[in-house]
Amino acid sequence: MYKRQGLDELGRLGQDVTDRTVEERGSIAKADDPATIVYTSGTTGRPKGCVLTHRSFFAECGNIVERLRPLFRTGECSVLLFLPLAHVFGRLVQIAPMMAPIKLGCVPDIKNLTDELASFRPTLILGVPRVFEKVYNSARAKAQADGKGKIFDKAADTAIAYSKALDTPSGPSFGLKIKHKTFDKLVYSKLRAVLGGRGEYAISGGAPLGERLGHFFRGIGFTVLEGYGLTESCAATAFNPWDRQKIGTVGQPLPGSVVRIADDGEVLLHGEHLFKEYWNNPGATGEALADGWFHTGDIGTLDEDGYLKITGRKKEIIVTAGGKNVAPAVIEDRIRAHALVAECMVVGDGRPFVGALVTIDEEFLGRWCADHGKPAGSTAASLCEDPDLLAAIQAAIDDGNAAVSKAESVRKFRILSSQFTEETGHLTPSLKLKRNVVAKDYAHEVEAIYAK
Repeated sequence: MYKRQGLDELGRLGQDVTDRTVEERGSIAKADDPATIVYTSGTTGRPKGCVLTHRSFFAECGNIVERLRPLFRTGECSVLLFLPLAHVFGRLVQIAPMMAPIKLGCVPDIKNLTDELASFRPTLILGVPRVFEKVYNSARAKAQADGKGKIFDKAADTAIAYSKALDTPSGPSFGLKIKHKTFDKLVYSKLRAVLGGRGEYAISGGAPLGERLGHFFRGIGFTVLEGYGLTESCAATAFNPWDRQKIGTVGQPLPGSVVRIADDGEVLLHGEHLFKEYWNNPGATGEALADGWFHTGDIGTLDEDGYLKITGRKKEIIVTAGGKNVAPAVIEDRIRAHALVAECMVVGDGRPFVGALVTIDEEFLGRWCADHGKPAGSTAASLCEDPDLLAAIQAAIDDGNAAVSKAESVRKFRILSSQFTEETGHLTPSLKLKRNVVAKDYAHEVEAIYAK
């Protein structure tokens, strides 16, 4: 009895010390003190540690909540977090419940994401374009396997047409409304159920979603709002308003954020949400933060309504032997939207034309093989020279080429037998391509594209 009482008193004493320690540390921390260090993705070099302050997070979180307040309905808003915590967006989501009434659930990976969405039924989904691409591709593949591929394609075309009509003064025609209502019962409601059934909005960042998918999801009654930001801007610095979305852009600057376009097209940022410095790297800090503006390294434009559009990265611009400047992101995103394509990297710096390295989505490959009479268990390695697979990837290339000029289009491509992953060192934790690593490791494949 004495021993138990002593342990209880010791526990209470320990709890009291812990409470006082937390309170004391909380009172010591100031707004401009570091809250965390998040490392950049390191797509073009060594990752740099961004020192983000408490002020950065609260300014960022408060501005997002203010811009999207109708989406954070009291007692109803729920978010399922499956973004990596190595990504600043994932860390920001963890803080969001301090600023808005959000029920937060966490998933360690996206392998069984559809099951988790059906179970948790979030009202708001936060993701990257690859997640929404997979939802579309999986739904289309299932429809084709069930003999309903033509119905799905007609439904998709109707959804896209309906969404585009929403941006016109007259809106959708009566006939289009009837078709849309019919497909809503047959197709769209089932797709919304896959996404949990309760949400009407999603937030996408990290890479461009593409106008076609943006219109498709809005057309089925599930609007994907694109935003733009970097680790250095503590996630989003621009965002599409929930009620004034402009598909194809990353929206307008958030309250408290300022965006300016430099003479060379570089996007410059200013605001309290920006990082303080690069950890132990004053040289890089001075280069990135000049005269109160953060130089993002991204190339973009602002339209007459203040909506920002990102067209590429300064360091990723390819200059062909003919002197043509090519921004890889535009065509890569279009090619990667194809169900069979896992990743695509455009090459051609100093070369006579633009080429591409393509990896195959292993999850979708099995279905494709079954539909095209290929042996069960076939792999990308065994099908690299298969005429049907080459034709399918060529269709993806043709779709990508339709978005750019002839000089920027991909003339030749190579299907790789392996994958680009974080484990192989070819992708960052936020799933961005490490172009210099890919170029080095697959130099022989690049040479094969240009071999006469």
